[in-house]
Amino acid sequence: MLEVALLQLRTPSTQAAALSHAAPLVREAAAAGARLIVTPEGTNLLQRDRAALFATITPLEDDVCVNGLRRLADELDVWLVIGSAMVLRPDGKAANRSVLVDPSGQIVATYDKVHLFDVDLAGGERYRESATFEPGERATVAEVDGVRLGLSVCYDLRFAALYRALAQAGAEILTIPAAFTRPTGEAHWQVLLRARAIETGSFVLAAAQGGEHEDGRATWGRSLVASPWGEVIALADHDGPGVIRASLDLNEVALARASIPALRHDRAFAAP
Repeated sequence: MLEVALLQLRTPSTQAAALSHAAPLVREAAAAGARLIVTPEGTNLLQRDRAALFATITPLEDDVCVNGLRRLADELDVWLVIGSAMVLRPDGKAANRSVLVDPSGQIVATYDKVHLFDVDLAGGERYRESATFEPGERATVAEVDGVRLGLSVCYDLRFAALYRALAQAGAEILTIPAAFTRPTGEAHWQVLLRARAIETGSFVLAAAQGGEHEDGRATWGRSLVASPWGEVIALADHDGPGVIRASLDLNEVALARASIPALRHDRAFAAP
């Protein structure tokens, strides 16, 4: 069994404040026995204003929140998926980067969000992530205590092909940290997460931001863990900060994939 915990956060707009917000919840999760702890998208800061973001972000290795969480992973002897950190790339562009930290505090894998959220929502909300962030170009699978983990971030959730590729590359657990808007979260969040679990026969760990944020956005919350059969086995039924926990029996992955071996049934076809 793999003991996991998801943090639901309401991240502030500076890295130091973000660390102060997240650290007590990391400690709570570790004290409850979690070996793998997952945080949401934007764990180190949430800032919609482009100028304010670029005035704040740093390279990954210099980020106050990321480095504080790395020290905590080392101190508490836990694996930590920093769901994503908003960081400065060497070329001066921004990246929305998921970071896997091992129990010695070392960064062992990263993934830059591939699919960027460029959307006009009913009610006037407008998002243009591509105006700020450079998309990633590769999928990432890494190992946690012998278990294969596939990394992704938020809007990636709507692109099933990514998760199929991760599962076919051996991922047994999919991390889907997010800062889902309230309208899209209420309508689609849970059903999409369960669909990705069912399609791939994988556990899904979806840590979320929740509530009203300093930068003016409102996020849905409702962090959850889904089984390879699509069952919700842990759920935050609110948008406030907190911790949810689950025990993962990885034998369920093999059982689900043997029962419905769709990952082995790809066939070439002509596009319409």
